[in-house]
Amino acid sequence: MLKTKIEQLAKAYHSEFIDIRRHLHAHPELSYQEFETSKFIQDKLKAFNIHYQVMAETGVIGLIEGKNPNSRVIALRADMDALPILEANQVPYASQNKGIMHGCGHDVHTTCLLGAARILQETKDQWEGTVKLIFQPGEERNPGGASLLIKEGVLKNPEVQGIIGLHVHPGLPAGKLSFRSGRVMASADELYFTIKSEGGHAAAPHLTADTILIASQLIVSLQQLISRNCDPFSPSVLSICSFQGGHTTNVIPSEVHLKGTFRAMDETWRYKAHELIKKLAIGLVTSMGATVDVHIDVGYPSVNNQAALTNTCRTLAEELIGKDLVEETELRMGAEDFGHYTQMIPGCFYRLGVRNEAKGITHNVHTPLFDADESAIKTGMAMMAWLGSQASV
Repeated sequence: MLKTKIEQLAKAYHSEFIDIRRHLHAHPELSYQEFETSKFIQDKLKAFNIHYQVMAETGVIGLIEGKNPNSRVIALRADMDALPILEANQVPYASQNKGIMHGCGHDVHTTCLLGAARILQETKDQWEGTVKLIFQPGEERNPGGASLLIKEGVLKNPEVQGIIGLHVHPGLPAGKLSFRSGRVMASADELYFTIKSEGGHAAAPHLTADTILIASQLIVSLQQLISRNCDPFSPSVLSICSFQGGHTTNVIPSEVHLKGTFRAMDETWRYKAHELIKKLAIGLVTSMGATVDVHIDVGYPSVNNQAALTNTCRTLAEELIGKDLVEETELRMGAEDFGHYTQMIPGCFYRLGVRNEAKGITHNVHTPLFDADESAIKTGMAMMAWLGSQASV
């Protein structure tokens, strides 16, 4: 029985893939610079006798054909870039590249997909269709490696019918999985405002436009704009995270720079909000005697899990690990460039639990102390292999 065989292989290869994860964790590379990571993945696919090609410089795209390869084409995706974080974990496999860390678990994602690839290759006479393996660069940085791969044709030749991806979840105990149909993660756009005036003496604010005061008013007004115009049943978030201006106590600066993020679940509201933000910023700043440059860097779209594929994947997960270990994923305002794929074809983006309180593995992603319970790798590689061999659209 294929399910039993996948479970046996995941168990047999578990320790080997823990070593692979630790190698990847110790050698992280930033977005679009994953050259050594890409070579490592290529070497592994060669060892597994899996055909592959390189796309978008560092992306590695593998192909495994089962029986009747044209009957079904499913893609499995893992991102492989790291973050500019100084790791604080005191573990033997801590990052050797100072200031760079796999703080979002992409080392785990890559390991699970490599494990699934090996299992699928060794069982390809027991399942039907074709599985495309997408080892993707640049998830952490605009425009997102997914968009680059799509432009280069990653969903073509053969035509991908559906795509599946996983992400570690430090809030979910290791050994568990979670799924959610529909909108599951938000879009993410970067906001940049430059407020300008002549500047002047702090003792004579009436002789200039006070850029600090104007910027402060703009921040408050932007919050009100979003909260008063957004549908309360479709959440969105605007956060200004950088306020830069002035260098001393008695000079009103001639420029103030604000940076922030805007996130939304609804794509129509997302772009309407862009226009409202620009209109408000220009009108408010101008009315207070200054000028403003507004730049909105359009980022990732929201992740929209297709109901049919996601429900199929959840049912398959329950068959593999049991209903008691499968939960509902919470709605999150975080973003993922997996959304680019779900704009094109049916997708399912699910969560892999990596939390272990007894071991102190409880820290969130994007923090210097993030880590993963490596028992989750066995679950992750088995699940990806099982979905790759069975899921269809």
